[in-house]
Amino acid sequence: MTTQLIVFTRYPEPGSTKTRLIPALGAEGAALLQRRLTSHTLDTVRAFQEQAPCAAEVQFAGRDASAMQDLFGDDITYVPQQGNDLGERLHHAIQTALHSDADRVIVIGADCLDLDAKTLAQAHQQLERHDVVLGPAEDGGYYLIGLKSPREALFQDIPWGTDAVLAKTLQKVDAAGLKRKLLPTLSDIDYPEDLVLCRQWPQLVDGILPTPVAGRLSIVIPTLNEAARLADTLQAVRSRCSKQCDLEIIVADGGSQDDTAKIARQHRAKVVACNPGRGIQMNAGAALASGETLLFLHADAQLPDRYDETIRSTLVGESIAGAFRLQIDHDTPGLRMVAHLANLRSRVLQRPYGDQGLFLRLQTFCELGGFRNWPLMEDFELVQRLRKRGRIQLADASMTVSARRWQKRGIMRTTCLNQAIVLAWRMGVSPQRLAMWYRGKPASSS
Repeated sequence: MTTQLIVFTRYPEPGSTKTRLIPALGAEGAALLQRRLTSHTLDTVRAFQEQAPCAAEVQFAGRDASAMQDLFGDDITYVPQQGNDLGERLHHAIQTALHSDADRVIVIGADCLDLDAKTLAQAHQQLERHDVVLGPAEDGGYYLIGLKSPREALFQDIPWGTDAVLAKTLQKVDAAGLKRKLLPTLSDIDYPEDLVLCRQWPQLVDGILPTPVAGRLSIVIPTLNEAARLADTLQAVRSRCSKQCDLEIIVADGGSQDDTAKIARQHRAKVVACNPGRGIQMNAGAALASGETLLFLHADAQLPDRYDETIRSTLVGESIAGAFRLQIDHDTPGLRMVAHLANLRSRVLQRPYGDQGLFLRLQTFCELGGFRNWPLMEDFELVQRLRKRGRIQLADASMTVSARRWQKRGIMRTTCLNQAIVLAWRMGVSPQRLAMWYRGKPASSS
C-alpha cells in the first residue's frame, strides 16, 4: 500500500504565526519558534521515511513554495493549503492524496515535539486494521489523523481551536460506524504554558526563552483578581529575602479584571498574560523564568525572613524539591490543627501542597514537563512524580497563608471536601470536573 504523509504548517512570518505566543515571546520570537518546530517535525518525517518509505508533502499557509523550500530544504514537496477553514483544508488535502496514488494518508501538525518516528510508524501500522487513526493532544484536539478513504463529515461542524475538537470528531467517527484507533496522548505547543516542554530541547529555545542564571531565584505567582492582596505579598517577597539574593518575580495572570497586573508591574514584577487555571498559569510563568531555582507562591502567602537562604540550604543532598512549613494567619485551635496535620503529612509522607510554597530547580521542573495544565490537583500530581526521583524536604521555616478558604466554608467542611477531591481524583474523576464541583464555576487560580 502507498502512504502519503502530509505536514500542516505555516510560513514563519512574524506577526502572523503562533499568534497566541506573541504576548509571551514577541512576534519575532514566536516566528522563530514556529520555524524551529517545523524543522524539528520535518526531521522526524525524514527519520520515519527511512523506516517505512512513503511520500512526504508539506501543505503550508503564507508566502510561497520557493520561500518554504529555502527555509526547510528541497527534498520535500511544498503545496499551499486549500480551503476556508482548517476542516476544509484537511479534507481537501486528504481527498486529493487519496484520489491520486495514495492508499492511505497521515496528516500531522508541526507543533508536537514528542511526535517521533516510532509514533508515525504506529499510525502507519494501525491504518492496516482501522479506518481512522487519531493522535489525541493534551489540549483536547489532535496532532495526527490517518484515513484510508475521504471522510468529509469528520471535518464539518467541528469547533476548531477549542478543547472539544477530539471529542466531537470521535462522535462523528462512531456515528459513521468506523473502526478507530487512538495513539498516545501528546502535547502541542500553542500557548505560553506549553513552552515549559520546549525547554527540554535547548537548541529549540536558544535566543527565545531566557537562559537560566546560576544562583538566581524565580518566584512564580499565579493570580486572578488579587489586587487586594498582591501588593502586600510582593512587598514582603522583596523585603524578606537576603541582601545578596538575585531575585526575579513573575506574576502569571489568568485574565484579572481588577488592577492585579498594574500592581505587579508597579512592584517590578514581570507579568505574563495567560489562560486561567493554576497549573496553566504556573507553567506559563516558569517557562519564562531565568532563575536556576523556582518557587511557586500563592498570591495571599507571606514568606519567612531570609527565605532564599532556607531554599538554598534545603535543596542539598538527596533533596529534589522542598516546601515550607504551613502556618495560617488566624490562630484558632481548629486552624492550628489543620496546619499541624499538613506539616506532619509533608514531613512523613513527603506530600506538601501548593499553598506551602513548593520549590525546586528549574532543570528538574522542565525535565518532568512541569505541572499538568489542570485547574486543580496539579500540585498533588507533580509531587507524586517528584517523589519518584528524590526526597521532598520540609523546610524548618514557616510561611503564612490566608485563612480565607477555611473561613469561607468552615474548617471541617473544607478539610472533608479536600480529602473527597483527592479520593475522587484517585478514582479517575477529571481535574476539570473536580474544579467545577469545588468552586461551582470554571476554575480560577485563587
